[in-house]
Amino acid sequence: MIMLKTIIFDMDGVIIDSEPQHAKAAVRTFKELGADVDIEYCYSFIGSSTKKMAETAIKDFSLDISTDELLEKLNKTKKEMHEKEGYIAVPGVIELIKRLYRDGIQLAIASSSSPKEIETVVKKLGIKKYFEKLVSASQVKHPKPAPDTFLLALEKLGASLEDTVIIEDSENGVKAAKECNVTCIGFSSPDAVKPQNLYKADVLIESFDSIDKTFIENTLLRSHGKPITIASTKRLIIRELAVSDIPQIYTIYSDPQVRKYIDNIDDYLDAEIEKQKAYIQKVYSFYGYGLWGVFGKTSKKLIGRCGFENETIDGKDEIMLSYLLDSEHWGYGYALECCEAALRYAKENLDMNRIVVVIDHDNSRSIKTAEKLGFKYEKDVVFNDKDRKLFSIQL
Repeated sequence: MIMLKTIIFDMDGVIIDSEPQHAKAAVRTFKELGADVDIEYCYSFIGSSTKKMAETAIKDFSLDISTDELLEKLNKTKKEMHEKEGYIAVPGVIELIKRLYRDGIQLAIASSSSPKEIETVVKKLGIKKYFEKLVSASQVKHPKPAPDTFLLALEKLGASLEDTVIIEDSENGVKAAKECNVTCIGFSSPDAVKPQNLYKADVLIESFDSIDKTFIENTLLRSHGKPITIASTKRLIIRELAVSDIPQIYTIYSDPQVRKYIDNIDDYLDAEIEKQKAYIQKVYSFYGYGLWGVFGKTSKKLIGRCGFENETIDGKDEIMLSYLLDSEHWGYGYALECCEAALRYAKENLDMNRIVVVIDHDNSRSIKTAEKLGFKYEKDVVFNDKDRKLFSIQL
């Protein structure tokens, strides 16, 4: 059973906002050695190791200095800069580290910085006690994007790949994480000096303020194809759909009584499966919501779907509640039950305020359900080329 047990943090750019300082220190050092280096050159090594940068610069600029001597100069300049300017923690990350530690998660750092530098940072920030292991790229033969740094950290921790999440801010770091087959959260800071291509990460975040153990655990499960349970009610389980659910949901779509109220369903099961596969892989992790499966609590049978979609309606971006059940379950209050749970989840977990529903004029059952949920008629709209009624609610 997959369970979140270990989180490995990169350090530079994830825990401390050090990339600008490191780049300035490198430029100063190289210029002292007669190399005409600009800051963009130094930024190109973000996510790799200082040793790799030193080795490359010696070749690129024919520097008359050994790698060890250059590393010593670079580290000395960085140290002087840190003593002058201090270490700046990325907003929200220290609070997250403390919460995860209290939650019993095993934590480690796997960084391209030297062991001494990692040790200095965690001491200066007062967070050393929260980390079980501190691992440096200098301890392995191949730095990021090779997986060696993370593999060493996993080995030292005695951690399994499937129970681990890595948090990275660089393209090289994300590549290294995925080379290990480990779930990766990409941190894309809005203030990053050089935006990184993090498309291989399982999910992207721009801040640490709004994430917690549950968010990270859900990312882990989704990356392994495991659906997240959204809510449990008296008679129902609402959870994300899995690929194995698609034939069942397609059977519901094929019911003529249901089909007349839904749009954009493919006539061929294979095509619908491929379309739904892409939806499951992308939408849940990107938005944190989507259309979920509704299952009987006792029967475990898929009886419908409900959830939220992003739509442009009458020229306005809206979050729309959608729900449908197979016709055998109409008239028993299941739609009301699953939608109440979905709206509660939206209010408590998704920070949604305004929700709309769009209903066919002749769908009296859905109109009654919407009104019981507290939705108020707002206006008639044309949606997917049909005249429909729009209802809204403020959570």
